[in-house]
Amino acid sequence: MQKLDLQYRALLKGEFSLKELNFLFFFQVNCPGCFLYGFPMVNQLYEEFHPNISFLGISTAFEDFEWNNEVNTRLLLERQEVVGETKKALQQQGLTSFPLPIPFPVAMDKKADASFDYQSAATRLCRAFPNFSIRSQSEQDAMTKNALNYLMAQESISLTFTLNQLRGTPTFLVINKKFEILHHSFGHTPLLEMKKMLSDFVHQLG
Repeated sequence: MQKLDLQYRALLKGEFSLKELNFLFFFQVNCPGCFLYGFPMVNQLYEEFHPNISFLGISTAFEDFEWNNEVNTRLLLERQEVVGETKKALQQQGLTSFPLPIPFPVAMDKKADASFDYQSAATRLCRAFPNFSIRSQSEQDAMTKNALNYLMAQESISLTFTLNQLRGTPTFLVINKKFEILHHSFGHTPLLEMKKMLSDFVHQLG
């Protein structure tokens, strides 16, 4: 079972402790979909399943770094202010700020710094591809080189998002205490479907 490499800096809001079941919500502050249906759904799930399940929001960034950063995440958490395309989307609904509370803990995805090992990261990304190990050495070398070039070309690297090859935001993960990924979904997910899945997980734990 695939394991999540979870890396974040100090929590920006609340406290998080790993439990048998943990729900992770990856968002960007410049992501209208994260606010139009991501946060509302996670709020409802939190209300129903906390404290049986630990919840953690992770503010990440894979684009629009001038918007998706810690400063704007703190503005959201402290003043409910929104920015960029999110602000435009809410203004179209007659809103000047995000109207919902954020009751669950939130952390900032850790950024790669000067000590980041690009070569090791490229190798790790390639090993996650199906059948990578049975490809010829020349094919493996070519794939690793392409991954290395991709990483080195990035303006900024959010470690949890990048090393786990998440596809975008909003992303929803359920992990256990061993960091094994029990569920992974990206984009709009029906609330009732998510509720049933979490109920089944809780029931399985007894």
